[in-house]
Amino acid sequence: MSTDPKTSGWRFARAFWTANAVELLERAAWYGVFVAITLYLSRILGFTDIEAAVTSGVFSAGLYLLPVFSGALADKIGFKRALLIAFALLSIGYAGMWALPTLLQNAGLASYGKKAVLTGLAQTSYRWLFIPMMLVVMVGGSFIKSVITATVAKETTPDTRARGYSIFYAMVNVGAFSGKTIVKPLRLAMGDNGFVVLNLFAASMTALAFVLVLLLYKSGVREEAQKTLGEVWRALVAVCRRGRLILLTVIITGFWMVQHQMYATMPKYVLRLAGEGASPSWYANVNPATVVIFVGPVTQFMKRFSALASMTVGMFIMPLSAMAMASGNFFSGDTPMLGMHPVALMMVIGIGLQGFAECFISPRYLEYFSLQAPKGEEGLYLGFSHLHSFLSSILGFSLSGVLLDRYCPPRKKFATTAAWRAAVAQAHVIWLVFVGISALSAFALIAYGVITKRADARSGQATKDG
Repeated sequence: MSTDPKTSGWRFARAFWTANAVELLERAAWYGVFVAITLYLSRILGFTDIEAAVTSGVFSAGLYLLPVFSGALADKIGFKRALLIAFALLSIGYAGMWALPTLLQNAGLASYGKKAVLTGLAQTSYRWLFIPMMLVVMVGGSFIKSVITATVAKETTPDTRARGYSIFYAMVNVGAFSGKTIVKPLRLAMGDNGFVVLNLFAASMTALAFVLVLLLYKSGVREEAQKTLGEVWRALVAVCRRGRLILLTVIITGFWMVQHQMYATMPKYVLRLAGEGASPSWYANVNPATVVIFVGPVTQFMKRFSALASMTVGMFIMPLSAMAMASGNFFSGDTPMLGMHPVALMMVIGIGLQGFAECFISPRYLEYFSLQAPKGEEGLYLGFSHLHSFLSSILGFSLSGVLLDRYCPPRKKFATTAAWRAAVAQAHVIWLVFVGISALSAFALIAYGVITKRADARSGQATKDG
């Protein structure tokens, strides 16, 4: 907790503002790259839909699991040093993703074909040079999540903490919005090569963040080690042994599997069916915009209900979201609706419903998860509250690759347009699969609530009788 008397009202320590500034830059870099990552892998490096999806899923999953461990390491080496390491790794990784296509071409290992796609890689293993660069970004990014949030906590007082985190949340969303927004102009100006240059933009953002940390980040709060790596590992084992927590994690995984399709399936789906004029990166911005607008009113309205009840409402909105996404393919032809291709319009509506569902689920999930942890160990257990995103990244992205390959393959795989149109006629099946997953998860959450309530009642009765 900060002891700086100046940290009152809107006045925060320099470390606080520096942390928030670099968080904005890092989020702009990450979301700009991630919203187009499957397109980069397939259109530039020649990955198949399945290869691109699995690779992207592992990429995302690592960023949800590693922060707890890297956070413990950051406690040991100091926040400033951890941030410098993080932004150095991120800059190297993003720069490598930008340089890789050119390096492969200059080495004679591949050549650019139509639409800037590297050809000649499918029969070699050189395209997998992307993996080391991905790992560098993954490790670097894992420090950011833990260190920035810890800095906000340390550099605020109990009176200013709520305001401090509201500023932090705003920076996250501004960064995410900015990063996604730049994708379309780059693609319009440079074609598919814009997906390559996007990584240079990301490297520039994280390099600037490195300089800001180096020059400006200086905390006036003494950093004390919170957890050792051994303690973190023991906490993970303990969480995995608690059946109730694991069951809840698996159920919520269904929600996040659908949510991750905004990055896994949506970009390729709309570009293939709605045409190259579609703007998947802009459509993705509907999600954070919806959350920012509605999360306050929804949380205020639902505070009279239990966390489980609020989560259940959100879970039943998700099948409607996936059904809206599927319905874009039900309209015949490419006749615009409200100025948009039907596939694009219904995708925007579906993404908006996802964001609305998130307003019911995300704020209350952490509350409910903490109540399932042993008394006095809530903080340690909450470090693993995002295990659902680790699982849903791997499962959701991998399933996306299989479904895209089966129901919405790229045009280049077919000799004629007629053959391709026949192949994508059932593309909406992709979203119907996610309707089923989200509906099953919603009903599973109801069953979970009934079962745990009865178990708690029996436990309370047994204690009372004893």
